[in-house]
Amino acid sequence: MTRRPGPGAVPRRTVLVTGASSGIGTAVAESLHADGRWRLLLSGRDGARLAAVAERTGGEAIRADLAAEGGCEHLAGEAVARAGRVDALVAGAGIGWAGPFVTMPPEEIDRVLTVNLTSTLRLVRLLLPPMVARGTGRLVLIGSMAGWVGVGDEAVYSASKGALLTFADSLRRELAGTRVRVSVVSPGAVDTPFFARRGAPYHRRRPRPVTAERVARGVREALVRGRENVLVPGWLALPARLHGAAPGLFGAVADRADPHHGG
Repeated sequence: MTRRPGPGAVPRRTVLVTGASSGIGTAVAESLHADGRWRLLLSGRDGARLAAVAERTGGEAIRADLAAEGGCEHLAGEAVARAGRVDALVAGAGIGWAGPFVTMPPEEIDRVLTVNLTSTLRLVRLLLPPMVARGTGRLVLIGSMAGWVGVGDEAVYSASKGALLTFADSLRRELAGTRVRVSVVSPGAVDTPFFARRGAPYHRRRPRPVTAERVARGVREALVRGRENVLVPGWLALPARLHGAAPGLFGAVADRADPHHGG
């Protein structure tokens, strides 16, 4: 059942969470429901799982395939029709593909880029103008440590997440002087069905996978405080800085942690 604010309570803000039918998206929905300050609009492709998440979090399910033609427009239009406005977006929909780039089918290249990057940009383009006009809003993009440093056998996935970082940085410059904040939450490996769905298990010794609930706490922090970049766990900021300052040294350390590296 959807909660209603009591007398004198601050009206809840509306947040749209994509990829909410599993993994990080589900954990974000549960975390924001427990917070109690948000009206939840939850989007995903799996209607049955999405309905179950919406039922236990008091959210409203909006089934949408962001990779399909018109999928982003359908979702944005339905969200505004139901709630009147969208105050925050958590762009959590994403897919992976693991293997050497030289063997990656062209259609998989298109699919990863469409879901992870293009659909996010299109959804932001649809929802951002009203936020700017109102003078307030939150955009939280789910990135990845792979976007900071690049990962072997995940070239296109890494490229899609790295592009999100650059997009967010550029958008912040455009939005300077407004109260619309853009955040990227970048987890390392996360203990979700993501790896099974991409067709390859997680094989690296480090970093160890964190829980989706831990990532959701980072998302909530980004929503509330407007932090630009949140890495989960926080110690990942160190290798990210090392990669930027000394990429050769970082590469040597990363190769030692990868049992599949042939060096």
